[in-house]
Amino acid sequence: MPFDLAELSLGVIAAIFAVCTLIIGFAGTRLASVAVKLAERTGMGQIIAGALFVGMATSLPGSVLSVTTAWQGHTDLAIGNALGGIAAQTTFLAIADFFYRKGNLEHAAASATGLAQATLLVSMLVIPIIGYAGPQWMIFHIHPVSILLFVIYGFGLSLLSEIRQEPMWRPKKTDLTQEDAKEHEDDIHPESSLRLWTEFLIFAAVTAVAGHIIGQAGLAIVDKTGMSETAVGTFLTAISTSFPEFVSAIAAVRMGAVNLAVGDIIGGNAFDVLFLAASDFAYRDGSIYAAFSDQHLFTIALVILMTGVLLLGMLNRERRGMGNIGWESVAILGLYGGSVFYLAG
Repeated sequence: MPFDLAELSLGVIAAIFAVCTLIIGFAGTRLASVAVKLAERTGMGQIIAGALFVGMATSLPGSVLSVTTAWQGHTDLAIGNALGGIAAQTTFLAIADFFYRKGNLEHAAASATGLAQATLLVSMLVIPIIGYAGPQWMIFHIHPVSILLFVIYGFGLSLLSEIRQEPMWRPKKTDLTQEDAKEHEDDIHPESSLRLWTEFLIFAAVTAVAGHIIGQAGLAIVDKTGMSETAVGTFLTAISTSFPEFVSAIAAVRMGAVNLAVGDIIGGNAFDVLFLAASDFAYRDGSIYAAFSDQHLFTIALVILMTGVLLLGMLNRERRGMGNIGWESVAILGLYGGSVFYLAG
């Protein structure tokens, strides 16, 4: 149930916002650890496990935020949070490159499934633009492209599984590139599957509740400061609710699970696109795509460009860039920093 925090002081609202962000970060750390074990236990591999387990679960705070605020009619916050989260999470992957001291993170994580996952993300990002520019048809108050997004996402996950089993293309292996983890769970992780799933679901639920509270805190910040919902959604709530991706990506890199880090971020980004579809289901005054502004279109174009840079980084043979940092990480950081000045200006 939505609740109003606007009656509280700005300091108290900021404290609630910060506490929920820390709670989400802690839960994200635990989710990363559990996801590595579930990746081995299920045999899905780190890329697909990152999309299904960590990517989906750590996206719950942002998903809950976008859906509840869209239900309340705050489309700018709902849309800005969804799109801003994708931009922030891609930037988190560039930051994680600083923590991978062996070399270029994108080079080390190059794989057929990773490339396919990024291609799926770009394809999904185009669909909301079609919903905005095309006819505003509605099926039971839902735009058809919202249904299409769920269909494409499901088909994409199935395709990722097939590509992992029988890839048509393989990256040239070096001493830095890594294979997915193999299934040795009985020797490495003695925990029962029931315990792993229970822990996973508990921490996922915690992040979802915290995400809802952050959404209401974001609305209160808009009310107290006069900031636009788009700016608050694109930066404040998007970064806060995306914090699990940051924590889990760093944790995965430190554990040496670079494929999980990439799968977490790109998989989480694809799931974030579904925020828009879910928000369209919740929005009761028409199609949410009709509420797109120029700033929202700019953010979509930005995240498509950032994903393209990431794709080129995985395809590039560069093993070491500026120090151990790849050029693509530097480019992504520059793009995000430039967008902050543009959107906040």
